[in-house]
Amino acid sequence: MNPEDRREAIIAATLAVMQRQGIAATTVRDVAAELGASSGLIHHYMASMDELIAEAFGRAAGADLLATRALVEQGQNPLEQLRFFFDSYTRSDGDSGMQLWLDAWAEAARRPELRQISQLLNQEWQQLICGIIEGGVRAGVMNCTDPAAAAWRILSLLDGLHLQEVAHGDSVTGHQVTKWSRHGAEIELGLDPGTLTNSSQGNPLARA
Repeated sequence: MNPEDRREAIIAATLAVMQRQGIAATTVRDVAAELGASSGLIHHYMASMDELIAEAFGRAAGADLLATRALVEQGQNPLEQLRFFFDSYTRSDGDSGMQLWLDAWAEAARRPELRQISQLLNQEWQQLICGIIEGGVRAGVMNCTDPAAAAWRILSLLDGLHLQEVAHGDSVTGHQVTKWSRHGAEIELGLDPGTLTNSSQGNPLARA
């Protein structure tokens, strides 16, 4: 295996361990066992465990952002783009991925590399929503005096509800997350109730 492939294998093994047992409990020894190699090999390719964890997290979390951005770009107008955003929004493939984000936020204060990548990705999510809102304001279909602040509030509502679903599934369901987050965005942007309701019409995800 050439050096680049070996590095990719190490990152993949790290992500597998992180998803299985959490970021805080992931060690070099665990990654080496997952890979079927020695701890020395991991140290040879990565400067530190914190760097490795940050890179593995960034790969998983960044893929979702790219997928959502690609879908949003298919929207024909700001309202459709925002619907597509809600249709596709995820923090890394389902509950296990949202748990990974929860771990990252919890560990960020102690791991500067992880804090940097999670903060960067958070800002990119916010900027994606902000861009949609700015387009909606220009088109006269959304009412918002501060798109940047509105984007942070919408993102925070989404993440907070998703975290409740992951941590307390008996209290908050996926259906409620969908309903409440869209309703919150409608209120935030001066939209009629039901404007952002999920619909398969025109949605590339529904046709897949």
